[in-house]
Amino acid sequence: MDKRDPKHQKRITKIGEKLRHLRIKAGYISYEDFAHDHNLPRVQYWRMEKGTNFRVTTLLVILEKHKLPLKQFFKDID
Repeated sequence: MDKRDPKHQKRITKIGEKLRHLRIKAGYISYEDFAHDHNLPRVQYWRMEKGTNFRVTTLLVILEKHKLPLKQFFKDID
C-alpha cells in the first residue's frame, strides 16, 4: 500500500518526466542506452523516469551526467 502524500507523488512524477525529457534531449531514445552508457542501473533509472521514489544521490549522479546544476533542474518544479 502506497502511503505517500499525493502532493509529493506529483512532484516525484514531474522529476521523472524531466529526467526523461533530458535523456531525449541528449539524444537517447532508450532509457536503457542512457543508463548503460553512463554506468547507471537500468531498472533504477527506469523507475526514476516512471515516478517512483528514489535516492537523492542517484539524482545527483544523473544531473552530473547532464552537466545540469541542481538549482536549474528544480527551477520549474514546485
